[in-house]
Amino acid sequence: MTATEFADRSTLLETWNPEDDDLWAAGGRRIARRNLAFSIISEHIGFSVWSLWSVLVLFLGPAYHVDAAGKFLLTSVPALLGSVLRLPYSFAVTRFGGRNWTVFSALILVVPCGLAAFLIKPGVSYTTLVVLAAITGIGGGNFASSMTNINAFYPDRLKGWALGLNAGGGNVGVATVQLVGLAVLAWSGKGHPGLVAGIYLPLIVLAAAGSAVYMDNLPNRTPERGAIREVAKRADTWIISTLYIGTFGSFIGFGFAFGQVLQVQFKHDFATPIDAAYLTFLGPLLGSASRPIGGRLADRFGGARVSLATFGAMAAGAAVVLGASRAGSLPVFVTGFVLLFVFSGVGNGSVYKMIPVLFSAEPEPRARRLSGALIGLAGAIGAFGGVLVNMAFRQSFLSTKNGDAAYLGFLLFYALCGVLTWAVFARRGESALQAVPAVG
Repeated sequence: MTATEFADRSTLLETWNPEDDDLWAAGGRRIARRNLAFSIISEHIGFSVWSLWSVLVLFLGPAYHVDAAGKFLLTSVPALLGSVLRLPYSFAVTRFGGRNWTVFSALILVVPCGLAAFLIKPGVSYTTLVVLAAITGIGGGNFASSMTNINAFYPDRLKGWALGLNAGGGNVGVATVQLVGLAVLAWSGKGHPGLVAGIYLPLIVLAAAGSAVYMDNLPNRTPERGAIREVAKRADTWIISTLYIGTFGSFIGFGFAFGQVLQVQFKHDFATPIDAAYLTFLGPLLGSASRPIGGRLADRFGGARVSLATFGAMAAGAAVVLGASRAGSLPVFVTGFVLLFVFSGVGNGSVYKMIPVLFSAEPEPRARRLSGALIGLAGAIGAFGGVLVNMAFRQSFLSTKNGDAAYLGFLLFYALCGVLTWAVFARRGESALQAVPAVG
């Protein structure tokens, strides 16, 4: 970057207002795109680290003395910490600056990856494994801070596109880490789990360095105090959050658990972990790709209508999985699970599209403030759904040696979400939603 370009960037940032067409044309667009690009890179790595144990459990053979229930606990604790961290991460951007926090939130990922790279080996205690799994949850907070930061760089007319790219690029990290695990399994076998985490160490450093050089802190940004407390008093807030448990909670929970479920449910169909790993990345990949589609469909047909159809499709997918489990059909089982991933991605986009209707009667600045607070709160609660999914699997396999009880529970929950969507939102009329851009 030349001295002139640096001076121009500093001048634009001092008076940053993406709604100013002159500022946008004079270089604001270029600044926003550069920040978006490096935000996506860092968030993508954050999702990969958050999902690391969805792969590492495939390496834990008999020498580690961890049963199926223990492995599901190892995939639950990262989801728990990640969901808790989403709220403070969303406020950290306005407190410390977008660039500063992106650099920090990327560099701190060295800790869980470095520890996993060197400590996971036969003889390690189960308590140590639980601690190692838990601290990978810090990668789950990156989504909230990244979305909050990029939201401030783009004008309203482009936020749906920008935030959709940001969210989708991050979600794909769930599939990427599984491809990395597949490559390590194919190359060195299941005796070197630390390689999966180790591969990310130089990538984390490069992402942090790129963010430090090319991203920006926006001036005059102060935290919106009290917004979370205000939206938490509304009953609709908790209904939206429940629906997001059904969509994003399913996506991240299945992303953590799918490989382990395949190995336990159809253990006689897979001679080695690598055989199961060949199937695990497809669902998260398609679920990430379908997220922007949900927002686009909701733009056209309304968030409640699309969400209602989505929960119906997810209930049908769960029924397919349950039937395939009882029949012992691996191809049908995988097909049903992939459908669950795809429709959970669609629902991630459409449920967020329902948020602005809650504040349509408010003045525009207040409506935007409250909508942003609800987006952060719903994101945190939705991520907790990943914990519930993995604990449901753990209890089901612990009690009955199969996942049928969990699949039935998912089916009933999606049906409940469909009823809530229809009763609370679909009957209201959604003209106010049609012109509101998707937020992820």
